[in-house]
Amino acid sequence: MLNMFQHLISNSMQTITGAVMIYTGIDMIEIDRIADVARRYPSRFLEKIFTPAEQAYCRGRAPQMAARFAAKEAVMKMLGTGVRGVPWKDIEVVRERGRAPEIVLHGNAKAVGERLRIHRIALSMSHSRLYAVASVVGEADDPGEQAVGPDPSPSPWRAGRAPRT
Repeated sequence: MLNMFQHLISNSMQTITGAVMIYTGIDMIEIDRIADVARRYPSRFLEKIFTPAEQAYCRGRAPQMAARFAAKEAVMKMLGTGVRGVPWKDIEVVRERGRAPEIVLHGNAKAVGERLRIHRIALSMSHSRLYAVASVVGEADDPGEQAVGPDPSPSPWRAGRAPRT
């Protein structure tokens, strides 16, 4: 029993003291701004910002579009690229029935995430009547540290989807 307890403590300490880098991003936007742009430039706006799956999910609803827009901006901030460094559709918000929304990176966003060694992105989105907000936290191996032993989690974007947590 003592050996099992020591083993658990040892593994926990390795996790606690292991080098982890945290990246964050947050964004808030007025829902009316998104509604106005979508109304004035419907095709151009939707095609530039949202993937076909995101467009299908939102069905033109401004609060859902605004929350996803804020999530994409938050991810750009987390990656340190800004809006010019990563195309909008390289960051996708997916939501499977009965599951929380997740971020999936594609193309240049995926390459930047891999360069930063990000292996997990947590997403939180919300909206009120007037505003939508999104916050992301990316967890990465500290690039200054060498990992000890095999990494139990494979690269989250090899198959184009982030791992379930």
